[in-house]
Amino acid sequence: MVKRRPIPLSEFRTELVSLLPRLRRFALALSGSRADAEDLVQSAVERALRAESRWRDGGRMDSWMFKIVQNLWIDQRSAARTPKADLSEALELTGDDGRDVVGVRADLRAARAAYDGLPAEQKAVVALVIVDGAAYKEAAEILGVPIGTIMSRVARARAAMIAQVSGGVSA
Repeated sequence: MVKRRPIPLSEFRTELVSLLPRLRRFALALSGSRADAEDLVQSAVERALRAESRWRDGGRMDSWMFKIVQNLWIDQRSAARTPKADLSEALELTGDDGRDVVGVRADLRAARAAYDGLPAEQKAVVALVIVDGAAYKEAAEILGVPIGTIMSRVARARAAMIAQVSGGVSA
């Protein structure tokens, strides 16, 4: 086994800070609440900073951090409730025509309702692959499951969300 050098603290913190927007999106997609998402990210960063001395160069910090956020969310969810929130918190809606804004908000509510109906495993995959844009292979590494499982979960989640949004009619 190749011994890796520890990442310098300043480099570690710089990389950690650069991940914050992605971690916030992921946490918001999981928790459904901006406040809870911020708490998740803060707890994950605290945990990462405490474990910094064990972090080694060459590892995937994003995978490590996504896994920390997911584990914290699972721990909190099992201890409490899963709150619901309006996805409009995650998007900046602008427009001159109020009808467009109302239509987009209605679509977001329908998408959020469909997302809320997914099992937890599918929610995590949707958050990583569809919301964050992670590749299937990357999502598989982050979640510690085979790539085929990721592909299957994405397909089932998309089908379920489309069916619910379209009133049970498959596309």
